[in-house]
Amino acid sequence: MKRWLGFAPLVVLVALGVLFAGYALKHDPRVQPAALVGKPVPAVVLPDLDTGAKVAVRETPGGPRLINFFASWCAPCRIEQPQLMALKAQGVTVVGVAYKDEPGKTRAFLDELGDPFAVKLMDRSGRAGVEFGVTGVPETYLVGADGVILAKHSGPLTDADARDLLKKLH
Repeated sequence: MKRWLGFAPLVVLVALGVLFAGYALKHDPRVQPAALVGKPVPAVVLPDLDTGAKVAVRETPGGPRLINFFASWCAPCRIEQPQLMALKAQGVTVVGVAYKDEPGKTRAFLDELGDPFAVKLMDRSGRAGVEFGVTGVPETYLVGADGVILAKHSGPLTDADARDLLKKLH
């Protein structure tokens, strides 16, 4: 009997492996959590990249806007930058939140690729990202004029993605 008790940890480990493997096979990796959709922008205050002044994210320029979490170290963020510049040219207000980045690197990124942001905020610790439910950058949130999050997009925005997001304003 004692000999079989020595195998108990191995049996438990195998059972857990089967359980987690079953979940992984049924889990759709394209599903992105959007827990904040339908809720107000979180009450987060971040420093402005240019001035260092504290800015409440929910009080960034009024009206409908996009809040885009990005980083200079993020390759997909480079891919999406031309789309954000096109949105700016169309008159869309985009608030940028530099996620877990250094101010100098963020400035260099924007100098190189263009600055599409009406406001540029720094989330060096990633705390604001946690409040928003960011799972990775880039992520973009569509905010209505009333300050409620209408949609979330994970990954680099394409032209089609941007059109789909902006349709949700109507």
